[in-house]
Amino acid sequence: QCLYQFLAFVPPSNGSPRTPGMAAVAVDTQHPLTLLLNGSVGDGELCKIQYHFGEFGNYSLVVKTLSTRTKSVSCDLVINEGPINSYLPILFAFLVYTGILAILIVGRLFMKIDPVRNWVYKKLNPRETDRLINSELGSPKTTDSVSSDPTPRLWSTASRQRLRSLDTFRGLSLIIMVFVNYGGGKYWFFKHESWNGLTVADLVFPWFVFIMGTSISLSMSSMLRWGSSKQKVLGKILWRSFLLILLGIIVVNPNYCLGPLSWDNLRIPGVLQRLGFTYLVVAALELLFTRAGVESGILETPCPALQDILPYWPQWIFILMLEVIWLCLTFLLPVPGCPRGYLGPGGIGDFGNYPNCTGGAAGYIDRLLLGEKHIYQHPSSSVIYQTTMPYDPEGILGTINTIFMAFLGLQVPLFFLDVCYNGKIWRNLGSGEGTCNFLLQGIISAILTKCSKEEGFIPINKNLWSISYVTTMSCFAFILLLLIYYLVDVKRLWSGAPFFYPGMNSILVYIGHEVLENYFPFKWKMRDSQSHAEHLTQNLTATTLWVIISYLLYRRRIFWKI
Repeated sequence: QCLYQFLAFVPPSNGSPRTPGMAAVAVDTQHPLTLLLNGSVGDGELCKIQYHFGEFGNYSLVVKTLSTRTKSVSCDLVINEGPINSYLPILFAFLVYTGILAILIVGRLFMKIDPVRNWVYKKLNPRETDRLINSELGSPKTTDSVSSDPTPRLWSTASRQRLRSLDTFRGLSLIIMVFVNYGGGKYWFFKHESWNGLTVADLVFPWFVFIMGTSISLSMSSMLRWGSSKQKVLGKILWRSFLLILLGIIVVNPNYCLGPLSWDNLRIPGVLQRLGFTYLVVAALELLFTRAGVESGILETPCPALQDILPYWPQWIFILMLEVIWLCLTFLLPVPGCPRGYLGPGGIGDFGNYPNCTGGAAGYIDRLLLGEKHIYQHPSSSVIYQTTMPYDPEGILGTINTIFMAFLGLQVPLFFLDVCYNGKIWRNLGSGEGTCNFLLQGIISAILTKCSKEEGFIPINKNLWSISYVTTMSCFAFILLLLIYYLVDVKRLWSGAPFFYPGMNSILVYIGHEVLENYFPFKWKMRDSQSHAEHLTQNLTATTLWVIISYLLYRRRIFWKI
């Protein structure tokens, strides 16, 4: 439903078939396009062609006059040079990383062989190896070294108490976020969707929020169980929230590209700001209504199917009240010059009828309360819909649904506690507890969206953080977390590497990748800025470097916690 945009004027051929009028233009290849050819002197529409062009393809739209009397023309699309396969760099990168993974797996298997392990240790540290061989103790065995030093055993016991799957899930979300923020190889599916719909880039932030809610429940239960007072825990919550918001405003602020920060152009909303405020609300809510039975995970309820909901009934009432506020503001708030309940992108969307209504009530509230200069100036909607109004995807109204997302993540630990106490991962699936809540989220998403991208009651929209977006992402997040938990913590088929390491240092990696984004070796000047291969190489290299950095920090036990 976009307005036609002028592409080019084709000059007349002066009646000579050998020198036809020509015009060259570049067109977008992400979506199918409709080309409309109009006559220059009020002849109206001559022809219309819909076609999905390929990347770096060369095409000709040949227009011939069939009859000057009837003014009929023919329009034929000719492929002069076929488009390239732009996905080959992804395939090559996949093979490279698969090869590296295979080498690491084979190397780890070889290291389990005693002669190979001894030979490697001797080559890496010959003096120490010779000293051990020549010592009276002889060649130490693995069992002897472990039994003689109680520290590794104590550490191993402590490490088992921490769910590695949570750090793995957090690290996976973070690494995808870093890759996407660095450019994602300039592929459209690694960029945020212009408005309605989902891409890979739209998955990671809500997953990060979801796992933050899960961590809140586990960490708070642990602190209270170890004797910390609620006043002390509340102080930690306030301090951490303040630091996250401060780091977001001062350190990670996109308006640095406009020059030194000043109040005139300071962007107030942001990713860390939203995380900080969401953490404050959800953690304070959990602390306020925490009950002893919930902390221990053994609270009995009359209805087993509602075992995961009833302990949180005060929080659910608060969250539902927030959702009623979101619905009322979104669909009932009058916005000057816009229809009530407008959820569109504005610009040339909706046939250009509402060019200044980007985001409807959400955009209006941000511009009214924060000011146009203090919100994001280049929203993703400007790419396709050519919007001119600033719009912030981390604005005020969307924060309500971010709180809802974190609260849904807060429900997950009850499922984990059931697994820990009963030792059966599929118990909740069989009895309808735990996961039925998240399956319900998927059903709600299907109803709200009518299983379509554009035609639903409330479409999936990351810019608006719509309810359907939250329910869909929470359903995906729970399924993925369940799979990772099963592989990492239950069956121990996977250690969580390499995602586990950035997950243990998430704040450092996130802030570091934002601050050092434009510095070598994370970025360098490319020979061909239109090459997917070069962009993908640069972005994967930068992302891999942050994984290596987080691994080295983990080995040295360096963690930046807020």
